[in-house]
Amino acid sequence: MSSFFTDLALQYIDGEWRPGKGSWDIIDFNPYDGEKLASITVATAGEVDQAYRAAERAQRGWADTNAYERRAVMEKALRVVEEREAEIAEAIVAELGGTRLKAAFELHLAKEFLREAVQLALRPTGEILPSPVEGKENRVHRVPVGVVGVISPFNFPFLLSLKSVAPALALGNAVVLKPHQNTPVCGGTLLAKVFEEAGLPAGLLNVVVTDIAEIGDALLEHPVPQLISFTGSDKVGRHVATVCAAHLKRAVLELGGNSALIVLDDADIDYAVDAAVFSRYVHQGQVCMAANRILVDRAVEEEFTEKFVAKVASLRVGDPADPATHIGPLINSSQADAVSKIVDRTVEEGATALLHGRADGNLVSPSVLTGIPAGSPVLHEEIFGPVALLVPFDGEDEAVRIANDTPYGLSGAVHTGNIERGVRVGRRIHTGMIHINDGTVHDEPVVPFGGEKNSGLGRLNGDATLEAFTTQKWISVQHGRSRFPF
Repeated sequence: MSSFFTDLALQYIDGEWRPGKGSWDIIDFNPYDGEKLASITVATAGEVDQAYRAAERAQRGWADTNAYERRAVMEKALRVVEEREAEIAEAIVAELGGTRLKAAFELHLAKEFLREAVQLALRPTGEILPSPVEGKENRVHRVPVGVVGVISPFNFPFLLSLKSVAPALALGNAVVLKPHQNTPVCGGTLLAKVFEEAGLPAGLLNVVVTDIAEIGDALLEHPVPQLISFTGSDKVGRHVATVCAAHLKRAVLELGGNSALIVLDDADIDYAVDAAVFSRYVHQGQVCMAANRILVDRAVEEEFTEKFVAKVASLRVGDPADPATHIGPLINSSQADAVSKIVDRTVEEGATALLHGRADGNLVSPSVLTGIPAGSPVLHEEIFGPVALLVPFDGEDEAVRIANDTPYGLSGAVHTGNIERGVRVGRRIHTGMIHINDGTVHDEPVVPFGGEKNSGLGRLNGDATLEAFTTQKWISVQHGRSRFPF
């Protein structure tokens, strides 16, 4: 496995694997045992420029390439992932501390999104619109936006990089990808290797492993990219949006969440418990769609709480490479410390810890908090770790009020014995996605994915992806002769 990472510990610019020219290295660590996986010298602003210029040159011919040829590259990329699936899964476990279950989940979705990219290559169509001018024909073409900058996160790096990179390429764009510095391989250079093996022409996908400390806003401000696709925190997302707006660039922002899973008084409690535990603790809670807040009707609060705490207490914390492990390490020590401080602070404010998780290195055992004071900051912020907040309510109206009392609006769920009741409640929640009688963590290739409020701008998946990575061009043809007033 170590050679796997060292072989990919390079920049990938214009079809060439080469070391960065920066003055310092990003060290890629295994978050579970601290093993050094690789050392990558950062790319400079000059190398970012080289990557964008290579993308700009290559994109012109790629946009003119027959869509069936672009589709063939996506098909080959899918085969490469399928053939190397076991190796990629091992990399996910090692680089980001994902459990075996999480790695399988991420790879399943990655393959589904590649299958959708295969179809997207043929989706752009044109239309002819009528004109009030005699003899004129209006043709509207859907064309690539050009060069796309992609910035991906550490939690689902392979999937969330691929989710923008593959459709952008399939639709005739070129891409410069910057992965998160904690997952430079799974979120970056691994994708470059996949598409290189799939026969993607040089220059169309460039991967720069670097940091804002080295390049500042060069990735955002550069004149070449017309669109920035960013997935990450709302704090950084605001900055990305501000810089893009100042430079008149389009931005698609997939940001954080503070999702509520609502358990109504007629819910199947055992099933709701299973859904809530998965929704909160999958990948150690490092998921933007995770159910931070679990809202439970007081009529079923006691039964739900007892069963929920018992199930959470049974979760196994430890080595993510062990198939029996449910909760592996957080991505780094800063994140582990931050989560522990949130729990301690909330208990000091008056909350009750039904389970009080402790940190052991980057491993943080699960916490369950209840009796949280109404004004506690924890109710309004995103917790990227294994901490569940149990919040009681009386009736649907109060559940809706509490669910909406957050600056975020990404995902959510409603559990009830009456589906239409659940839909009615779900429609009142100000969120981009809501799931009835299910968990909060879902992503499907053809369904619009995105949030409201501080959870992002725009949508991806299906038709939304087509809209995001293409633009429309009007070409009129005058078959006769127009009359001009002078």
